[in-house]
Amino acid sequence: MFNENNRNYINEDFKKKAVHKLDHNSQRALSVVSWTLAAIIVGLAVGAFASAFGLAMRFVIKTRTTNPWLIYFLPVGAILITFIYKHVLKEKDSGTNTVIAAIQSSTKLPFRLAPLIFIATLITHLVGGSAGREGAALQMGGAIGNGIGRGLRLNETDKKTMIMCGMSAAFSALFGTPMAAAIFSMEVISVGIMHYAALVPCVISSLVARSVASYLGLEAEDYLISVIPAFNIKNAVLICIFAVLCGFVSIVFCTCLHKYEEFLSGKLTNPYIKALVGGSSVLLLTLIVGSQNYNSTGTAIIESCFTGATIGLQVFLLKIIFTTLTLSCGYKGGEIVPTLFIGATFGAAMGPTLGLPAPLMAAVGMGALFCGVTNCPISSLLICFELFGYDAMPYFLLAVAFAYWVSGYSGLYRAQKIVYSKYKSNYIDKKVQ
Repeated sequence: MFNENNRNYINEDFKKKAVHKLDHNSQRALSVVSWTLAAIIVGLAVGAFASAFGLAMRFVIKTRTTNPWLIYFLPVGAILITFIYKHVLKEKDSGTNTVIAAIQSSTKLPFRLAPLIFIATLITHLVGGSAGREGAALQMGGAIGNGIGRGLRLNETDKKTMIMCGMSAAFSALFGTPMAAAIFSMEVISVGIMHYAALVPCVISSLVARSVASYLGLEAEDYLISVIPAFNIKNAVLICIFAVLCGFVSIVFCTCLHKYEEFLSGKLTNPYIKALVGGSSVLLLTLIVGSQNYNSTGTAIIESCFTGATIGLQVFLLKIIFTTLTLSCGYKGGEIVPTLFIGATFGAAMGPTLGLPAPLMAAVGMGALFCGVTNCPISSLLICFELFGYDAMPYFLLAVAFAYWVSGYSGLYRAQKIVYSKYKSNYIDKKVQ
């Protein structure tokens, strides 16, 4: 039998639990509101900054195209960028690896990295270096997100989430792929696991930044696949074969970038000599080839892959060489746009051989190569959907899966961790090769 004291004790216990639950719900609601506001701030700030960068890139590339003689300033550009980083940043810059390392650990991510990568990437493209723009986007977004996190007095864990928000915002603003951008910053850090706690903030930042970019006149990329054949057993087998080849191409590309950079750094310890040799080698190769199709982003060549232009196998090989020479000697930019170039031209060249439409194979190649070099299958699939639509979904799905499997533990970003094996449910926790 319960006496009055027992009843009072139970009532008090229920009251304490109810108050605790109410406090917990209030804190959760406050956290949701706080993160939403913070994500919007990052989206607005990074969206505006990245849009300015994208519009400046458009102007710089147009200027170089109409003034081809600027290519002769390639060595000067490399030396100038080296000087800027050595005397302004005063730290060793490892590109996107710096941002990934800042999320994984307490590695410093200085705010001044944002304007520096902005200026250095513009110089790279003005003189004709073969690079992309996403490296600048991820670094700018990460640095701004981290700076806003410091301004809001967030703890170290929450500042890492802000870095991911900034990465998503910048990627979305420049590429016009908000779904892929929201996921990419969470997926690229550690292969095998994702930082789902950052999902809502990254989604909000990505969508806000894309809206800002659209308002400021930075259009999203859009490619049309004119013919999509029926997905049958024969075509499935052909796509699997092609995806396996894409996996090997991604390994070759990543290996070339890493090994040549190590070679140059080992042979040329003076950064200015390294910049001079690297810039001169890109210039010499441009003169030997006889065109500037492989300099800068090469988006015109990517577009031609979807309009029926004849693409030879040497095109993707030359882009690998141009990008390797460029990014190994001090120029700034990124590897993703060159990756899309390589995937598109490789696919368009292989299309006639496999008996499949070149535009479809170019699209599949872009998705498969992106997956192979970043180890991000979900982001790769979303990029395909946003750039090319959903009609070719079975082709994208199969190609991305096989490219992820075949590419092994290679990758563009040395700071990226392979937490779980690609082949078994084993915890391995190793860096990419």
